[in-house]
Amino acid sequence: MTRAVHASRFSLLCSSSLFVLLLALLLPASAAAGERYAVLISGVSGEEKYAAQQQKWRAELGAFLTTSFKFPDANVVSLDEQSEASSRATAANLRRLFGDLRRRLTRDDMLMVVLIGHGTFDGVDAKFNLVGPDLSAAEWKTLLDGLPGRLVVVNTTASSFPFLEELSRAGRVVITATDSAAQRFATIFPEYFTRALADRSSDFDKNGRVSVWEVFTAASAGVKRHYEQRGQLSTERPLLDDNGDREGREANTPGEDGASAQAIYLDPDPGTNTADAELAALERQRVALEKQLEELKVRRASMSDAQYQAELEKILVELARVAQEIRKRS
Repeated sequence: MTRAVHASRFSLLCSSSLFVLLLALLLPASAAAGERYAVLISGVSGEEKYAAQQQKWRAELGAFLTTSFKFPDANVVSLDEQSEASSRATAANLRRLFGDLRRRLTRDDMLMVVLIGHGTFDGVDAKFNLVGPDLSAAEWKTLLDGLPGRLVVVNTTASSFPFLEELSRAGRVVITATDSAAQRFATIFPEYFTRALADRSSDFDKNGRVSVWEVFTAASAGVKRHYEQRGQLSTERPLLDDNGDREGREANTPGEDGASAQAIYLDPDPGTNTADAELAALERQRVALEKQLEELKVRRASMSDAQYQAELEKILVELARVAQEIRKRS
């Protein structure tokens, strides 16, 4: 088929009655269904006021994930400085935990790792402060590389930007509270990240689900508002990277990052809570097609325009068919 003929077919497709629906489907959606996991880590606090703050944030995050977002209780693991044995926030426990996750996770699972506490940078290494020996950003990379599934890493601490540079990888979402290792003041980003999970108004596209991008956007807006209301110069600037370029972007500025973060939802996948087996199967099919669409976007730069449009048309037509079937059964 010539490019002209293909372009004509694609034009006809977009001018059809499915046009509005296909536009909606072009927006990032959930990736393939799977289990959802979270690891919440608060390290050494240093002072009593920080200890209370970290405990509050960690407890609230865990509660919001298991109640509002229906994460299975067993899939949310917390480590902190007060606990003993395997729940103590030590490097040895983290190595054991991620070794276990490497064996348990599948490619369709999602894991969110949240670091709460203090971060440091000595001019060479950025570290997250733990009980006992700390782990540098490079050591965290070793812990996380090779984990199957979709990975979201949120470092809410000061001097966290080097973690974005070190952990950056196409498809992996890395969020940091700061855009520079020099930003060494205690951060308020974890407060607004927690609030974003508590407040369902962060569902900005009103599709009934909350994506990682929406949580990041809401938290970033909260940080900005915090400093503006106090007339203070902001000492932190949250960034998100998910395309592997090691640069990241702010929520309110244009950039190439964000596609993967918009495609990862914290809520259960559609169809998982329905007794209608056929509807659940259709929802799984839709999710799989949406993942194909996201993967196609990633491959676009290496494809000819004709190849890209051909694959895009095929996926969109099938998505439209599945969406129509879902509407009939809903």
